[in-house]
Amino acid sequence: MLRIEHLTKTYDSRKAVDDLTLHIAPGEVYGFIGLNGAGKTTTLKSVAGILQFDSGEIYVAGKSVREDPTGCKTIMAYIPDNPDLYDFMTGTQYLNFVGDIFGVSTQKRKERIGKYAEVFGLTADLDQSVSSYSHGMKQKLAVISAWMHEPKLILMDEPFVGLDPKASHSLKEMMRELCDEGGAIFFSTHVLDVAEKLCDKIAIIKEGKLIRSGTMEEVKGDESLEETFLELAEDVTEEV
Repeated sequence: MLRIEHLTKTYDSRKAVDDLTLHIAPGEVYGFIGLNGAGKTTTLKSVAGILQFDSGEIYVAGKSVREDPTGCKTIMAYIPDNPDLYDFMTGTQYLNFVGDIFGVSTQKRKERIGKYAEVFGLTADLDQSVSSYSHGMKQKLAVISAWMHEPKLILMDEPFVGLDPKASHSLKEMMRELCDEGGAIFFSTHVLDVAEKLCDKIAIIKEGKLIRSGTMEEVKGDESLEETFLELAEDVTEEV
């Protein structure tokens, strides 16, 4: 579903992502962890077509992000760590706006808005201005908008930040359901307990380089994911 081949992105002579290769198959919930500044957000934005990259290739369901960005964007969705929504719209107007962009039929968007608004407890707030929403409510609206066009690949940057426990549980169920239907999820997180329980595979990145990836057992062995990650983080400190 997602092939990242030798991705490199440089900022002011510093390699934010350095020769990263990663493959995500249909049906996989794939976690992406690393220290702040390790290159997670840069990678996600490059896959989403928001950032141009220096070298390498990215393919979404066989389509090149570089050569066919529109084709890729029609089959994926991206939720940033701090969703920048249109505050002047109501929740309903915003979701219909997203539906218009992706050509979702009136009937399907009505069904999906109704379903996911109920899941996240937003039904009563959809006619309110987005400017009146709390951070958590905006996060829920962003999640609903990402699921509007039934994408094959969903990218998420720290998706659980700001969500209450019930909403977090609902999002985990939605992620698993999408993957069970043949889609794929690629998300960054600092919540290692969530990653350990939820992910089929995981990748650890430091200083722009992929240092470990695979199934949870392959990555952490007999240790917890937290122990493995902290050991790698200490390695970073020693090297610096």
